[in-house]
Amino acid sequence: MAERIGVYPGTFDPITLGHMDIIERGAKLVDKLIIGVTTNIAKTPMFGDDERIAMVRREVASIGNSNIEVVGFNSLLVDFADEQNAATVIRGIRGVTDFEYEYQLTGMNRQLNDQVETVFLMADVELQPIASRLVKEIALYGGDIHKFVTPAVQDEVVARVEKVGRKGG
Repeated sequence: MAERIGVYPGTFDPITLGHMDIIERGAKLVDKLIIGVTTNIAKTPMFGDDERIAMVRREVASIGNSNIEVVGFNSLLVDFADEQNAATVIRGIRGVTDFEYEYQLTGMNRQLNDQVETVFLMADVELQPIASRLVKEIALYGGDIHKFVTPAVQDEVVARVEKVGRKGG
């Protein structure tokens, strides 16, 4: 039987507890889960590609699951999935707005490669409000982000904010 490989793509800028929840749960659905760290051209990242890849690798290592790998990519998702021999894309959904966006994205991806299936995982109810964009915004205004990220990620975000200067202060 062929190994079931799944891809969980994202910018992970920064990686949140919501992302970690989807990674842990998604890893149970496949034999190998590849976390694809990419840059969304519509977003301005706080951390560079190499920094985000290193951050995700460190956080994933804390799970202790050897079937998870972290890879950077800069291509169409379906091409990345194909390169990784993945037949499944795992996406986290927080609410209706995420679903509408992901539904459209999945439809486009199916047009590009109908051999790749997308699986949606609902975020844990306590983690649903967490979004990287909001974590960065809270940190930039001096707010406490410890409920949304691990202590190590919090330290990195706070250090970056201190380096670039916080807003409103």
